[in-house]
Amino acid sequence: MAQAWLPVASRIPALEDSGHMRGGIPRVVWFIWPTDPQRVSARSVAQRLVQIKRPAHLVWNPITGQIIQSLSPTRAASGLPGDLNRHGRVCVQIRVLGSVEEPFTESKLDGLDDILGWLDSWGVPRRWPAGPPLAYPGSVAVQTSRRLWARGGHFGNSQVPGSVEGDPGPIDVHRIVGGQEGSLAVPRPREEMDRGCTGERSVVNNSTVI
Repeated sequence: MAQAWLPVASRIPALEDSGHMRGGIPRVVWFIWPTDPQRVSARSVAQRLVQIKRPAHLVWNPITGQIIQSLSPTRAASGLPGDLNRHGRVCVQIRVLGSVEEPFTESKLDGLDDILGWLDSWGVPRRWPAGPPLAYPGSVAVQTSRRLWARGGHFGNSQVPGSVEGDPGPIDVHRIVGGQEGSLAVPRPREEMDRGCTGERSVVNNSTVI
């Protein structure tokens, strides 16, 4: 049976969220919060996200194993553009402390089994429909697909339709979903970048957290 709150996680409840879920195939989106996981706690990042009204469901430090939860999966988080936060029966958003240059899957993944077991209980398929996320900055130019998004499962923030971010970088998706996905799609560059837009895109919110 699915539990609203991950048993091993500490809680910092969000004061605001993006509303009720719309229903559909469950999914999870992996984000990076750019910081040194050796020096910064998941608790401080979760507090910051609640403060700026962009709460995630989970904030995870893969080095220490600390997991902080701010929302139940039955409520929408606030890390994606507009109504995408409400897509699916659940759309779990996980902020991982780390860097887009150094994939977090190359380090300790303390707590991952607990997170995956919890996602399994919510029916999130262990598949990565859009293939492995690309390295930054190429990930900013990847062609996203609403058809793949509609399949549910696991996605990097850069693979979400409408996202302008480049995280989580070239993580090893097999370390997350295991070998259950028979084949992984090959990401393609976007056919057209935003016309008339000359500014650079940021990777993620670079607010300093201590």
